[in-house]
Order: sequence, then C-alpha cells, then structure tokens
Amino acid sequence: MDAEPNITDGDPRATVIARIAAERLLWRDLVAEVGEDRMNEPGPMGAWTFKDLASHLLGWRQRMIARIEAAAEGRPEPPTPWPSDLEGDDAINPWIRARDLDRQLRDVLDDIDGSYERLARAVSSLPGELVTRAGVFPWLEGDALAETELFGHLHDEHEASIRAWLASRG
Repeated sequence: MDAEPNITDGDPRATVIARIAAERLLWRDLVAEVGEDRMNEPGPMGAWTFKDLASHLLGWRQRMIARIEAAAEGRPEPPTPWPSDLEGDDAINPWIRARDLDRQLRDVLDDIDGSYERLARAVSSLPGELVTRAGVFPWLEGDALAETELFGHLHDEHEASIRAWLASRG
C-alpha cells in the first residue's frame, strides 16, 4: 500500500489491511499475466473482456467501500450507484458493464488498483469493534468484517475462467 494506516499489530484492522495489501499484489500479478494488449479481448467471462471483468469487480467493490466509509463516519448506508429499480446481479452487472464500456482501460485499471488503498483506509477508520463484531454490516449476512473473504468473488466466481482463458491462448 502506498500509505499505511496508523494502527498497531494486534488490532483486528491490521489483519484485514494486511489481507487487502496481499490481495492487491495478487491482482497486480494477474493484470501483468493478462497483459494490457489482451484486456479488450472477449473470453474471461464469455463475451466479456478482462476490462469488463475489472470494471465489474470495481463497481461492486466501490459499493462495499462506500458502505464501510459510511459506517466509519456514523452515516446511514449510502444508496446504490445503480438505478434503484435494478434488483439482482443479473440486472446490475450489465448496468455496470454498460456504464464503463467506453472508459479507457488505463482508467479502469488505475481505479481498481487504487480501490485497494481506499478500502484499507476505510477499514482503518472503523472502530476495531466494528471489524470483529458479527452482524454489524447486514450485507455480510451476519459475518464480521474481519472474518469475511473480501475478494472471494474474484477467486470463487471468476479466477478459474480467467485461468482457462489464459491457458487457451498459450
């Protein structure tokens, strides 16, 4: 991370922030493996490109970060960035893709890379008990933030197809 939050070892936030930093390195390695020259090719998610996938991950991550920032500041959960009449992933994901379709690849990559630092800052600004207490964030379905796999969606839902796409292209 570029600027380490001012927290001490043993603080539950430090553990989460260390996981965020490690995940950022994994993401950077994946981006390098794909290569910018191939990021606009369909394949990692069917017709979706790696840029589309990055935008998809970023859209949902920005939502998570906004929720954590609001909690840290004692504000109510912010509204979704997508229209309120969209419900479910099957409606929201195409909206995110369409929103970012014309964005420059470098802007998407810079934003997703920067999202790791923004997430770390958001976590560091939370009181420690909000990180470890279960049920604080309803969208975590009863889990504590410290116990949640913040990047599970990439690894569980998309990494295998990205790896298969990379392998198929030699």
